[in-house]
Amino acid sequence: MTISNLQKQILHRRALLLAYVTVGYNILEGIVSILAGLSAGSVALIGFGSDSFVESLSGGIVIWRFSRGNSLSKEEEIKIERKATRLVAYTFFILGAYVLYESIKKLVLHEVPDPSLLGIIIAIISLAVMPILFYNKYRIGKLLNSSSLIADAKETFACMFLSIALLIGLGLNYTIGLWQADPAIGIVIVVFLAKEGFEILNEHEE
Repeated sequence: MTISNLQKQILHRRALLLAYVTVGYNILEGIVSILAGLSAGSVALIGFGSDSFVESLSGGIVIWRFSRGNSLSKEEEIKIERKATRLVAYTFFILGAYVLYESIKKLVLHEVPDPSLLGIIIAIISLAVMPILFYNKYRIGKLLNSSSLIADAKETFACMFLSIALLIGLGLNYTIGLWQADPAIGIVIVVFLAKEGFEILNEHEE
């Protein structure tokens, strides 16, 4: 599908707006999640909050990419796209390494997290917000043929998956006291994040 320069400018502005919303929302979500996680001793909540900050970094990369406007040559645009896409992929590995370490430590040392109603509420709110951001970023990324925006959309999808996992882990701990669900969900999240990170890098190399 071919789009006009005017349409491209409009899509660039929308991509920037989505990136700003992503960064603002995730900074707030990250602060609240980590504070709640530290209070409850929940690695799933701390990991979720860390992901929010990583996604803010991803959104910041997209802001950097699209704030350059349409004045770039095709060669410059491809170069920036490649660099931005690599940076987004690496954010998956940063988060995954941290969550894996914390999850294993919790299981080995039997660090039992407290039930967290606030964490459950955070997960539910995220489940309402993330699908909207994911759909719009992925759609615009496809229209602009922007690998960095598509990669950022996948980061948002990962956050959506994290929200579901978080809700399961915190829910099981809150309702039946199954504390192992919290770090176990953390390990499941790590597998998903690593898979997404490698897929983005492989697509980029192609």
